[in-house]
Amino acid sequence: MNLPNKLTVLRVLMVPFFVFFMLTETGGAANKWIALVIFCVASLTDMLDGKIARARNLVTNFGKFMDPLADKLLVCSAMICMIPSGKLAAWFVIVIIAREFIISGFRLVASDNGIVIAASYWGKFKTVSQMAMIIILIADFGGIFDMVGTALIWVSLILTIISLIDYVAKNIQVLTQGGM
Repeated sequence: MNLPNKLTVLRVLMVPFFVFFMLTETGGAANKWIALVIFCVASLTDMLDGKIARARNLVTNFGKFMDPLADKLLVCSAMICMIPSGKLAAWFVIVIIAREFIISGFRLVASDNGIVIAASYWGKFKTVSQMAMIIILIADFGGIFDMVGTALIWVSLILTIISLIDYVAKNIQVLTQGGM
């Protein structure tokens, strides 16, 4: 397993620790900051694995398939953890997760037909906006950051919808030619 794929696996392994600190009070007030650090480090592995894979020509089908899934696991887990605190509305998280299920379905059908579909730029913008939103919401600095958080929630939602439409439009042949 190459370095980018190890970083992807590391990101997946960090998710339970992140969720633990988001949803328990074991560490008291420090939990929020521990969760934030874990989320930031996990998010950085997303950026690093892609850069390293492209720079060193280490792009693999495993990476093309698992990297987006690792991102979805991290981001969706974070958003679900924010519902009880009221930082995110359940309907918002459901829309985000619905998009992820649809895209995963496309990838699964494509994979069954020997096709690996890499993430698009819209999908990458969506992921970056969601990660930035999550960081701002976890940090909860108040003041202007509340407005920034609210703006990022809406930007994330809009990019989620745009990336879904783009993904379906570019890959509809997976469904029409995939024997469905």
